[in-house]
Amino acid sequence: MEEESSRTLFASARVARLATMGQEGPRLVPVVFAVDGDHIYTAVDHKPKRSRYLQRLADIRVSPAVTLLADHYEENWDLLWWVRADGIATILEEPTDTSRGLDLLVEKYPQYQNRRPDGPVVAIAVTAWRSWSASGVVGLS
Repeated sequence: MEEESSRTLFASARVARLATMGQEGPRLVPVVFAVDGDHIYTAVDHKPKRSRYLQRLADIRVSPAVTLLADHYEENWDLLWWVRADGIATILEEPTDTSRGLDLLVEKYPQYQNRRPDGPVVAIAVTAWRSWSASGVVGLS
């Protein structure tokens, strides 16, 4: 798939898996996200957590290189696809820095319209888009 098609397909997904590398090794967690060109945003939100100081944030502080993977599965394997975004993550905490990412997340997810995330925002500058689809056709799902 071409880069623009990969970005569009990735943006259409509702969830991705964020991979980080910390001092204890790799970590993989599902995240909701929004895409703005070659930038991806995810935030610490109000869903139940033990703490607002998540291990993924500590991992990013140690090693800002991250990967996100969005995929689609169906029993009809002709419709399978995945898109991976590799990039460099930055943790944004100041309201002036977080507003763009939060606005995009609120636009994509109705759950945030009544309760906007107020935690840090992770901004990922994508350095490479990689993808695959079983049929080679973009936008199957």
